[in-house]
Amino acid sequence: ESLSRLFFSCGHVQSVDICDKPEVAEKTDTLKSKFFNPKTTKGFRVAYVVFRSPAGVQAAKALAQRGPLLISTESHPVKTGISKWIASYAASVVDREELKAEVDAFMQDYDKQIAEEEAKAAEEEGVPDEEGWVKVTRKGRKPGLPRTEAANLRVLERERRKRARKELLNFYAWQHRETKREHIAQLRKKFEEDKQRIALMRAQRKFRPY
Repeated sequence: ESLSRLFFSCGHVQSVDICDKPEVAEKTDTLKSKFFNPKTTKGFRVAYVVFRSPAGVQAAKALAQRGPLLISTESHPVKTGISKWIASYAASVVDREELKAEVDAFMQDYDKQIAEEEAKAAEEEGVPDEEGWVKVTRKGRKPGLPRTEAANLRVLERERRKRARKELLNFYAWQHRETKREHIAQLRKKFEEDKQRIALMRAQRKFRPY
């Protein structure tokens, strides 16, 4: 906002992109959410001021002859010190209702996009293209899980029940001891069987000097 105001006298400012370091390509990503955005880097950064017409660039170059530009003025003061800290803290407090509304809207758009992709894949399933190739989709004997919130909740509930059953198996101490005894007995039985098999192999071995 401050940079747009400073360069407004040169011409109409179309956009201002602030980057951590100089970049060759144009910045295409835009901030879609005020809740889920990466934190800005502290310290020096680079700003690209884009004017609507090329004349604005020439006017901006001539500003160096007029002297330094002031960002903080009496009419447009920039908050510093305690005022800045208070404003930063107030901005960091998240409105739960607004956050929930944004997440719900995002998930609705996401589910709609997935439904459209699945409908398009179902239409193209088994239909050969111009070269005669048939596209193989993930639908078949074992179709993939739908990427919806309800499906994710069902998977989590199934895993929770599975863990609960495993925990109840060794709920009592005597159950745990019996499980250990059975495991040790199986190991001993396998060890004796291996010893007998090795002894039989040695007995069947014939003397071959050449």
